[in-house]
Amino acid sequence: MRKVTVKDIVEELELEVVSGEDYLERPIRSKMISRPGLELAGLLDFYEEERIQIIGSKEVTFFYWLNHEEQEERVEKLFRESTPAFIFTNNFEIPDVFIRNSQKYHIPILRSKRNSTALINSITSFLLEEMAEMTTMHGVLLDVHGIGTLVRGKSGIGKSEAALELIKRGHKLIADDNVEIYEKEPGTIVGRPPKILEKMMEIRGIGIIDVVQMFGASVYRHKKRITLVVDLVEDDINEQYDRIGLEESTIRILNTDVHYTRIPIRPGRNTASLIEVAAINRRLRYMGYNAPRDFIHRLEQMIQNKKG
Repeated sequence: MRKVTVKDIVEELELEVVSGEDYLERPIRSKMISRPGLELAGLLDFYEEERIQIIGSKEVTFFYWLNHEEQEERVEKLFRESTPAFIFTNNFEIPDVFIRNSQKYHIPILRSKRNSTALINSITSFLLEEMAEMTTMHGVLLDVHGIGTLVRGKSGIGKSEAALELIKRGHKLIADDNVEIYEKEPGTIVGRPPKILEKMMEIRGIGIIDVVQMFGASVYRHKKRITLVVDLVEDDINEQYDRIGLEESTIRILNTDVHYTRIPIRPGRNTASLIEVAAINRRLRYMGYNAPRDFIHRLEQMIQNKKG
């Protein structure tokens, strides 16, 4: 889980910094959001101070029902050491007491044009992704016919070259060389590139290329759910490979099992086409069609007919 700061939220959601621009590096430690309505009413026993505090129409309306002394007392009690920031929705005017406490306690005050529900959904989605359990893997992540396909293999085996061919066929690159993987929810893992490698590929003998500049914006996605892992391995005549594909293999990434296949590579085999077929086959199985089972069924029918 990487460190997330108030500045990350400001940049991601294009929030206005009303006060506390020097304190945007404050860390966010909770994925949850809070609306301090009860706290403004004086009940602070259950105040979730480590969360981002959203001040929406209900909170603003109640605030103005309070007299001046109550406003001063209750607002100041909201400013705690672990509170990351306060965000006002609907472009509300910020009461002066919030500005003064922001400066006193070094806690930023932000503002959004969105309503509370839309803003909370956006912040929650962002924090769930950014604060999720994460790992990195060496490989190339592609969107092949809608299937998030992570291609792995030892250095020099031809992962990026195969990916380049798939991109030229209209498939999409997500990440080359280094893939950041996080678990969005149990059973769902998502891959993306590190910021510095977005849209970039390394091709041996050529160097770094920008796929968007070279092939257009349609060949790039910034993230994709991973549903297939393909390992490229050097062909070994002494090793037994699955000839039918009846048994499905999986590999565990974080806490999620992902469908997995190994493709032997040798001169003359079109690696890009093999990866494409593996992805199409995975998609067909999602749709309920299993070619090996169909083959076995035909074989059994043929045997039965001969016996008859």
